[in-house]
Amino acid sequence: MVDTEIGVLQPQAKELLEPPGDGRCKELIFSQSLWRECGLGDTLILDFWPTEPSHSLPVLLYLKSQQKFRVAGTWRLRRRIALDVRSPQEDEPSLAEVGAAPESLSEMKTEAQPSTSSLANTSWTGTVISDNVPGSQTWEDKGSLTWSATSWTSEAQVSAARVAEAQARTSQPKQISVLEALTASGLNQKPVHEKVQMTEKKESEVLLARPFWSSKTEYILAQVGFSMKPSCLWRFAYLWLNSGGCSFAAIYIFMLFLVGVPLLFLEMAAGQSMRQGGMGVWKIIAPWIGGVGYSSFMVCFILGLYFNVVNSWIIFYMSQSFQFPVPWEKCPLTMNSSGFDPECERTTPSIYFWYQQALKASDRIEDGGSPVYSLVLPFFLCWCLVGAFMINGLKSTGKVIYVLVLLPCFIIVGFFIRTLLLEGAKFGLQQLVVAKISDVYNMSVWSLAGGQVLSNTGIGLGSVASLASYMPQSNNCLSDAFLVSVINLLTLLIFTSFNFCVLGFWATVITHRCCERNAEILLKLINLGKLPPDAKPPVNLLYNPTSIYNAWLSGLPQHIKSMVLREVTECNIETQFLKASEGPKFAFLSFVEAMSFLPPSVFWSFIFFLMLLAMGLSSAIGIMQGIITPLQDTFSFFRKHTKLLIVGVFLLMFVCGLFFTQPSGSYFIRLLSDYWIVFPIIVIVVFETMAVSWAYGARRFLADLTILLGHPISPVFGWLWPHLCPVVLLIIFVTTMVHLCMKPITYMSWDSSTSKEVLRPYPPWALLLMITLFAIVILPIPAYFVYCRIHRIPFRPKSGDGPMTASTSLPLSHQLTPSKEVQKEEILQVDETKYPSTCNVTS
Repeated sequence: MVDTEIGVLQPQAKELLEPPGDGRCKELIFSQSLWRECGLGDTLILDFWPTEPSHSLPVLLYLKSQQKFRVAGTWRLRRRIALDVRSPQEDEPSLAEVGAAPESLSEMKTEAQPSTSSLANTSWTGTVISDNVPGSQTWEDKGSLTWSATSWTSEAQVSAARVAEAQARTSQPKQISVLEALTASGLNQKPVHEKVQMTEKKESEVLLARPFWSSKTEYILAQVGFSMKPSCLWRFAYLWLNSGGCSFAAIYIFMLFLVGVPLLFLEMAAGQSMRQGGMGVWKIIAPWIGGVGYSSFMVCFILGLYFNVVNSWIIFYMSQSFQFPVPWEKCPLTMNSSGFDPECERTTPSIYFWYQQALKASDRIEDGGSPVYSLVLPFFLCWCLVGAFMINGLKSTGKVIYVLVLLPCFIIVGFFIRTLLLEGAKFGLQQLVVAKISDVYNMSVWSLAGGQVLSNTGIGLGSVASLASYMPQSNNCLSDAFLVSVINLLTLLIFTSFNFCVLGFWATVITHRCCERNAEILLKLINLGKLPPDAKPPVNLLYNPTSIYNAWLSGLPQHIKSMVLREVTECNIETQFLKASEGPKFAFLSFVEAMSFLPPSVFWSFIFFLMLLAMGLSSAIGIMQGIITPLQDTFSFFRKHTKLLIVGVFLLMFVCGLFFTQPSGSYFIRLLSDYWIVFPIIVIVVFETMAVSWAYGARRFLADLTILLGHPISPVFGWLWPHLCPVVLLIIFVTTMVHLCMKPITYMSWDSSTSKEVLRPYPPWALLLMITLFAIVILPIPAYFVYCRIHRIPFRPKSGDGPMTASTSLPLSHQLTPSKEVQKEEILQVDETKYPSTCNVTS
């Protein structure tokens, strides 16, 4: 291993350089390109991969103490470090943090374990700089690194001329120069720092520091806030109600921990280790599958276009909730105030307000029109709020996240406690625990549960990786994935319980009113002589209208009962409970109407929409982070002008999103959110698992994570990623596609002539639009594959034994070759010109 064609080390050095039996040091690579005939400027390049930085330190120290070489060590973490000698009195941090990415532009020191030797300690400091690899630039890695170790002899003096000569002899084209040169007469002399020179495409470019989250709590809350979308919460409750009850919940929990947590961990680990957003991380891990990052970026962009439209609906309702009574509680008066609006009287006030006042909905999706002016201002306000939260980067976003995530949690708990005291809450909780065992064998239910897992975790959009890229590489992302999933699950369960309590109350009130209205109709018909006196309903329905009315109806003779049922509608609380609307109407119809029944309705309506708005804004921040971060990672101009980028992107998305504020916009939102988005997400996630499992290697990926995290990871993930997850995702894709083909996709529209909701099928061009959008967002995957084949880019990163790189512009495991690759490495350089050469070299 040590005796090479390049040189022979003395036996004492061999003993230390031989790889230990415990596997601490797996290989030592001697760079022939920097090997020189022994002299004052000799340089030996050692490429280490120890499990801990301290394990390789004795090798360097021995060479220093023997005055054999001018030593330059290249770490597999790809840190570019220039060594310096500091005073032994200086404080020095621990070696546990060696290789960790710095949190700011300020120097970060790490102290080694105290040496058992009584010799003076010597500190090595350095500045971290990133490489510039085409297509995957990095915009942070600046910090300092300090090692404490036993000092070597310091009798010789440092010569500036020798330093310059050594640098000239070891310099090569396009190689970064020595960052810090030593000029000291002894160990206690202070270092002289030189300016950092970088041979990038633009040598004048200043790399900005990639910020970190101020605390792990902010990061966890950001991931939770992104996944806790309002649409996911009410869709989960709707699926629980209509797709098997507790059976659906059990399938969802099973799918969450079998597929959701591993895939969430995969994206978190990729973004955190590569320090890249969703666009660049996959080009590093698997070059041929690099186009999947562009696909996730495009899906995230499309989602962002209409996501804030839902937030604008919330703001509009929120602004209207200050009226007493709330406008969706009673029908509006006519222009001359002679009576109520006849169109509203033909339906319910909540349905009328939703279609005619909020959306101004058209009768068909084909009927377009200009944007609804009452929604344009709330829509613009939503973008202004999100922009204000993100304009100053993580420093402001992290603080806002505390409010946007924790506030809804407190409101949900408060609402749940309040709704437990409502009439009908018990009935709602009884429906919560109903289970349909037959649905366990229904593939459609499993497909819906799997799609809901993908939607709730937020994987496939690039936002998870982007948020994780601002965490230190040593952060335990596995525990983060479990924690975020558990918090998300608990939120869903509490919110669903609250939903069912409210729906039970809503169904009870509606049924009571139905019975009272039927009693009034029957009395009028008896007075008109159309019904016999025996059909007279009970006079007193005040205390429990539903129970008293249904008991009276059941006791009627069959022929009279038939006559009564022909004149009135059936009032059944279970039937009414199952009438809860799907999609956004679940909140804007059923919930809004239920809130109007609570005294005081203004307060509860405002609190309810405040909760939805906070959840919507926190999710919008996560979505936009999946757009802003990849642009900053790819283009250096955006890194320097973050505020300009945010303003420009938000204005662009505001203008494009106005399309969804037109009268037919809600029909397009349903088409994209309920039918389209699941297909590209499944394809994206499948290719992500292929990138890690087949291109890079699942075992290799886990081994690299083990080194970065400092503890072993269960090998079960090495089986789930390449085998189970892709199969489950493809089954969901096929099942959803078959279900879509067998049953026509429909939308609930408003018929202004009858003031009723009408179920209409989407026109053929809407299906063509779905196929076209799907093809467009998936196109970058094969296109980038062709690009790689044309430029002969390898299928997988170069095989090497090193762990993940700290520089996000390099592959996870990058093999150092003697001639070319060493030019891209920044090396630990110590000025050893003060030491005489005593080595023997053979060619």
